[in-house]
Amino acid sequence: MGIKLGLTLVGYEDEVVERIMQMENEDMDKVKGQGGKRSRIKELLRMKRVDMVLLQETKRSSIDANVIRSLWPSNLVEFMVVDAIGTAGGILCIWNPEVFPLKGCCCYTSFILLEGTIHSNLNCVVGNIYAPNDDENRRKLWTTLVQLKSVFPDPWCLGGDFNEVKTISERKGCIRRDRGMGEFGNFISSLELVDISMLGRRYTWGNSQSWSRIDRFLVNPEWLEWYKYKVWGLPRLFSDHSPILLMEDGRDWGPKPFKFINAWVLHHNFLEEVRRVWDSTLVQGWAGYVIMEKLRALKAALKQWNLSVFGDVDSKLKEAEAELHSLDLQSELRDLDEVEKGRRKEVRGEVWKLRKRKPNRAITLILAMDHVV
Repeated sequence: MGIKLGLTLVGYEDEVVERIMQMENEDMDKVKGQGGKRSRIKELLRMKRVDMVLLQETKRSSIDANVIRSLWPSNLVEFMVVDAIGTAGGILCIWNPEVFPLKGCCCYTSFILLEGTIHSNLNCVVGNIYAPNDDENRRKLWTTLVQLKSVFPDPWCLGGDFNEVKTISERKGCIRRDRGMGEFGNFISSLELVDISMLGRRYTWGNSQSWSRIDRFLVNPEWLEWYKYKVWGLPRLFSDHSPILLMEDGRDWGPKPFKFINAWVLHHNFLEEVRRVWDSTLVQGWAGYVIMEKLRALKAALKQWNLSVFGDVDSKLKEAEAELHSLDLQSELRDLDEVEKGRRKEVRGEVWKLRKRKPNRAITLILAMDHVV
């Protein structure tokens, strides 16, 4: 081997072989480490019930379906990728197509824009951003995105590594860049975006000496009108960036407000029930007080009416989905008879109806950065 390499290895053969074996083991550890990292990400996505994940700096020149399967916890999956140039850059979006059916897209080295519909009724655009480190190219990115707003006019949600902060308080131990902060602020204002405050931690990137909040979610106000979104900074388990989670605020704020369910008006007895309760509720007093008490009685009556007519939607939906799954499994083993085929068609229709009655859950997005795949 020494002759092949043009080196003299006489007397050092054992040491050379040992070092080669050590290098091979280190390479295997790296491969296993990447697999372990993907498994941890997959488990995090499963636990948080994530509908879409936005990854930056993949450092991979190609990503195939095997990589996606190692990251995504569901068989329902679509993805879009911008390949890294060598081992630099790379962006990846993975999502559940049932929650976010894709209608259009646009991508470049620093961003992916996905145009779609949340739960088939809220048109929007989700962007995965990986801004360049240098000021000039980052400035070009801001200009490009502002120009693309007219092409994709629906409400935007941009998430990613913007490589810039809004204020000096978002940095600690880092070089101050007033011009860059100003340009970033102008970009946010031009797109009329809202920076959602992060809970759980102050910074999203850091090393032993420097910290900064360069990763964030920026949304048009319509997103906050649809759902009560919060952004959470998660532990740094995968890289020097903290994954951040955009999700609906599920904390218990006390008694839930009364919600009018649109499916009620489709029921043939609904208006009759409203009229019955309204007419039978006798209240004396001034007009405002009478209306308030009648509405309070109507609210209580409609809650009971909903329970008796529609029942527990969650329990019914779980039972119907379980029966449909059982019939599907049986059909994989043998041909269903006519009765079973008819039942499967009936249950599928029941599942569809129950899902329409069930209030939509807000789409949940997560960012995880820096060589995670």
